[in-house]
Amino acid sequence: MLIHIGFGNIVNTSKIIAIVSPDSAPVKRLVQSAREKGLAIDATQGRRTKAVLVMENSQVVLSALLPETIAGRVRLEQDDTVGEEEEK
Repeated sequence: MLIHIGFGNIVNTSKIIAIVSPDSAPVKRLVQSAREKGLAIDATQGRRTKAVLVMENSQVVLSALLPETIAGRVRLEQDDTVGEEEEK
């Protein structure tokens, strides 16, 4: 499943490990380390980072959407998928 994380950017939900707020020091260090290693994907379009998606392959994706918004979209996609499977 794919979800929209803002500004036309889409990620694979099955690869997401965590969706976290960028405000804590450990998350800031994680993002800085990922940038240094070339594993950070900035999907904010120059806006303030409001969510950090930690992916399966050690990449981090920065989004301008709130973590709650992204989690809600993931939940909606999962609910839609379950509903489609039940109809079959």
